[in-house]
Amino acid sequence: MASIMSAPDYSMAATSRSHLSVRLPKETLYSSLRESSRYFNFDSETAKLARDADEWLTTHPNGSGSKESKDVNGISRPSSIAPSNFSVRSLPADYSMPEYHGRDFPHPVMGSVRHNEIRPRSAAPTESTEKLRSSPPVDGVEPTGPDQEYPTGVKLALITLALCLAVFVMALDNSIIATAIPRITDAFESLNDVGWYGSAYMLTTAALQLFFGKLYTYGSIKWTFLSAIAIFEVGSLICGVAPDSVTLIVGRAIAGVGGAGIFAGALTILAFSVPLHKRPIYTGLVSGMWGISSVAGPLLGGLFTDKVSWRWCFYINLPIGAITVVVILFFFPEPERDIEPATWRVRFWQLDPIGTGIFMPAIVCLLLALQWGGVDYDWDDSVITSLFMLAAFLLILFVYVQYKMDENATVPPRIFKKRTVWAGAFFSFNTGACFLTAMYFLPIWFQAVQGQSPIMSGVRNLPMLLGIVLCAMAAGAAVTAWGYYTPFMIAGSILMAIGFGIITTFEVETSTAKWIGYQLIAGIGVGVGLQQSLIAVQVVCEMVDVPTATALIVFAQTLGGALCVTAGNTVFTNTLINKINEHVPGLDPYFVIATGATNIRSVIREEWLDGVILAYNDALTTSFYVGAGTASATIIGAMLVEWRSVKGHDIEMGAA
Repeated sequence: MASIMSAPDYSMAATSRSHLSVRLPKETLYSSLRESSRYFNFDSETAKLARDADEWLTTHPNGSGSKESKDVNGISRPSSIAPSNFSVRSLPADYSMPEYHGRDFPHPVMGSVRHNEIRPRSAAPTESTEKLRSSPPVDGVEPTGPDQEYPTGVKLALITLALCLAVFVMALDNSIIATAIPRITDAFESLNDVGWYGSAYMLTTAALQLFFGKLYTYGSIKWTFLSAIAIFEVGSLICGVAPDSVTLIVGRAIAGVGGAGIFAGALTILAFSVPLHKRPIYTGLVSGMWGISSVAGPLLGGLFTDKVSWRWCFYINLPIGAITVVVILFFFPEPERDIEPATWRVRFWQLDPIGTGIFMPAIVCLLLALQWGGVDYDWDDSVITSLFMLAAFLLILFVYVQYKMDENATVPPRIFKKRTVWAGAFFSFNTGACFLTAMYFLPIWFQAVQGQSPIMSGVRNLPMLLGIVLCAMAAGAAVTAWGYYTPFMIAGSILMAIGFGIITTFEVETSTAKWIGYQLIAGIGVGVGLQQSLIAVQVVCEMVDVPTATALIVFAQTLGGALCVTAGNTVFTNTLINKINEHVPGLDPYFVIATGATNIRSVIREEWLDGVILAYNDALTTSFYVGAGTASATIIGAMLVEWRSVKGHDIEMGAA
């Protein structure tokens, strides 16, 4: 909980300066603060506004003194108040207006008043202030209001399972395609389209994640999430029945649109289903699905491709998505939120169509430049240069539009100004970067250097999978019990830096014990730190801002993976060419690249094979440095995140 300082008690003597003071209603979170005489105080202009709207308030005969000193009590919901009259109460003229910080309090006259921190500018600490500082947190209190009810028992278990399945198939769709691509290119004779099979999904996902954050903020959480699932399912169905390469690419792009809203939506639903102090363990479960699918994707892709058909890489999404839809439809009620009614025109501009229209092409240009650079075009080609310049211009323009749009921005400046938000985004960017870089190149190392099949290369990734899943759940339980998440971010950063760092030492003869142990250390680091930034932004942000802040963290994680996998691929390709020329001078390096990692032992002549394997090892370990560097950078974000508790013990620490 952000810090709360009580306003000192003041006499009710009339002054030349009128104020409206409404005592907080009892039998709520706010009633626990009544003894410290906390008030909301407004100037005379506000008082006049309140008098004109007196039908909103009811006075009760439970205050002391005259009508002017009566309290607004006996109200369980501040937004549900019967009609009556009230009078204005005065405070001393030398009283300095308090500063309001933190969460929104739904006031019937003013609409929304911030209440997490009430700090009189000239008030000295009082006995009641110190008592409040040392008091234990109020369990179960959430910023959605005192009457917030959460699902429990079987209902909560079903919702959690549905969210885990949704995140699993969303992330699976990004990784399962890798081992299916050779069969797809054979079926469609479309070798030139290989890059689009993965990038079409990634482009639409990354471009629309922030927009979905706005939809979850101002729209129906339940129906926005179900719509995202439906779009994802339609895209998966199109991919499964695709008669040609173009249809498959279109289906991948459509699935990416739905995928953009699934992860952020799952975490938003979780925020309205579990109290904050219990949320870390559930967030660990849901986030762990992202790690599981990233490792299991190549394994399942190999199984489907070899045993059934590559089309089942997409059909598998349909029954799993259907389970999620049924559970959310019948067991997750639309949460009550204090969102002011608005016309469709106002709501349209609240979604920031201008910012979205600028941001989407900016991300597309950036990712296309990275996708094509060094592969389809030289890095100094005018096409790549133009894409980078256009992306930079649009991103600068997007920042300017966000500043001008203020509260209606895709990411309102007041959210991103919070230290924990931008530090958490930086942490997630680098976590996604190091993890996905390893998940992309480790299977290639097992196939090319150690001669494993695609399926067995997936099996050999299991140590990292186990580290991620087990430690994500364990870290979530530990944060739930202890309250503080920052230490786990720091510990995770250190373990990631060590784990991904020693993976760069892989050699052709690396023993089984080493590649298991190194992966396990890296996986533990990812598991410990993976979900902590998501918890952090939910602690420091108002509940109304949680969808936007969550979408920002998810976007940073996705973008980090996309950019650094592309960067790692560039490093890998260039290094492989150089090392083949060094170790096997008579062999065309482009022939080796076209052969593929799984076929080099059956295609490359025996006298060249050892040199090619050594070149592959050198190229892959060099690309691992991209992951090691980003893993080391996570420590910066972890150190900058505020030391806050999901239990609210650190009330003296203000929001960023």
